[in-house]
Amino acid sequence: MVRLPLTPAEVERGQRLGALLRRARGRRSMLDVALASHISPETLRKIESGRVATPAFPTIAAIADTLGLSLDAVWAEISGAERTVEDQSALPVTRHPSLVS
Repeated sequence: MVRLPLTPAEVERGQRLGALLRRARGRRSMLDVALASHISPETLRKIESGRVATPAFPTIAAIADTLGLSLDAVWAEISGAERTVEDQSALPVTRHPSLVS
């Protein structure tokens, strides 16, 4: 199967996703988050680095659940066309409502 090249927008969205997940992971180890999400640490590393710009939905759902992120919030943060990767460091991480005290 031949994969089509990613568009610049898909690459940028993948970079924003990786930055969001790194921020949300905070001080937790990549290994801890990967194992809790039932994915390999290498998969998480590739997503966080932007090397996998379009990960499967179940993978992102599992990571978001582990990190306490709402999928709506993840999508809102990564889909903004006007944002650049550099702007992402200033965005707050939105936690899943059930985990906010």
